[in-house]
Amino acid sequence: TEEQAAAAYDKQSKENEVETVSKGQDVKYKTKEAAALDRALSEWTSDRTSVQSEHDAVHSYLSELEKQCLVAPETYAQRTSHREAEIAGLKEALSLLGGEALVQEKTSRTFLRRVARHPA
Repeated sequence: TEEQAAAAYDKQSKENEVETVSKGQDVKYKTKEAAALDRALSEWTSDRTSVQSEHDAVHSYLSELEKQCLVAPETYAQRTSHREAEIAGLKEALSLLGGEALVQEKTSRTFLRRVARHPA
């Protein structure tokens, strides 16, 4: 009847009013939360940018240190060349020392001959 319809209308109107207020509060809180999240995102983005630039600087410095500290292994051709140069130097030293040994041997023989002749 008409009274029941009016009561149902009033009930529905009050529920709608409560729901509207509730939804309004939800929007208000969600808006505040979104603003807070935007600020946090901005701060985190800034932090990430500064940390990334610091990381890049450290990585660049590490690369410089590695260039200074790490020695690249010699190639086979370089090792062979160094070895041949060392062998040539040793052969030259041996020939010079061999020549000196002969000079010393001749000098000591001459000295011994002089000593042997001197007392007689």
